[in-house]
Amino acid sequence: MKQNKLSIIIPVYNEEATIAKLITAIKQRSTFEQIAEIIVVDGGSIDNTIAIASTLNVTVISSDKGRAKQMNAGAKAAKGDILYFLHADTIPPYQFDCKILKTTTKDKAAGSFRMQFDSKSFFLKFFAWFTRINHKVCRGGDQSLFITKDLFFNLNGFNEEYIIYEDGELIERLYKSTKFAIIQDKVTTSARKYQQKGMITLQYHFGIIHLKKTLGKSPEELHNYYKKNIAS
Repeated sequence: MKQNKLSIIIPVYNEEATIAKLITAIKQRSTFEQIAEIIVVDGGSIDNTIAIASTLNVTVISSDKGRAKQMNAGAKAAKGDILYFLHADTIPPYQFDCKILKTTTKDKAAGSFRMQFDSKSFFLKFFAWFTRINHKVCRGGDQSLFITKDLFFNLNGFNEEYIIYEDGELIERLYKSTKFAIIQDKVTTSARKYQQKGMITLQYHFGIIHLKKTLGKSPEELHNYYKKNIAS
C-alpha cells in the first residue's frame, strides 16, 4: 500500500528573519521520512529570503505576490498526497508530520492544529484557547492547514480574489465539504503584529474583518479595511 507523504508549502515575502528558524524547526520536529518536500514560495522578496532559503535544501519557487496566489503555486508544484500550508512565522509541534498523516482520512480530508502565541500575554492566551473548538469561527491561517491534494484541487484551491482572509474563505468551504479535524497539539505563532499594533486594537480589527465577510462584503472591501486599519 502506498504511503502518503506531506508537501509543506510556505508562502514568504521578506521573511529573512524567520525562514531559517522555521526550516530548521521543521527538520527537527518531524521524522522527515514522511515529507515529500518543503516548498518555499516567494512573492517577490527584496531582502535575503531567497538566498537564505536556497541554502537550506528546500525547493524555492516564485509567484506573483499574494498568499492565495503563492499557496496555489506551491500546491501545483507539490508531489505529496497531503498539502500542509504553514506561515513563515509559525512553528509546528513535534512529530507534526506523523500526526497529520494519522489524522487525515477520506472522511477527514482537512484540518489544523490548535495554536499558541510566543507571548505570555493573558489576552492572547485567552483567544488562543478557542482554537481547541471545532467550529469555523475559531479557525485561522496561523493555526496552519493540512488538506488532501485531491480535495484541494476539487475545491479549486485558494480564491485568489482574496488578498487577505484567503485562509478563512477556504476553511468555510472545507467545513461544508469534509469533517474538519483539529489536532490538539499546538503550533506556536509569532505575536509580532499584535505587539506592533496593540493587542486589543488588532484583535478588534480582525473581528470586524470577520464580521464584514459574514455580512457578504467583497474581497476588495475586506482588503481596503485591512490596508486602512492594519497595514498602515
